Amino acid sequence: MLLLVLGMLVTFGLAVAVVGVVAVPARREGRDMLTPKGEEMVSMVREKAGSAVETAREKTGEALDAARDKVADVARPNQD
Repeated sequence: MLLLVLGMLVTFGLAVAVVGVVAVPARREGRDMLTPKGEEMVSMVREKAGSAVETAREKTGEALDAARDKVADVARPNQD
């Protein structure tokens, strides 16, 4: 098991080294990393992720408001 984990760490280290040697200098020179289609896909994913986050915030806000109302109802003394 130790050999497996060690092998995975070595592989990950090599992958990071390759990205550092190839991608970082290319990006500094201003070369694009993705094709135009790849850039389009990335922008589409960012757009969808943004709308998903917004929807999640709305739903979470509604749930929190409902929970606060229920807690407030339970915590109020009887007004009899």
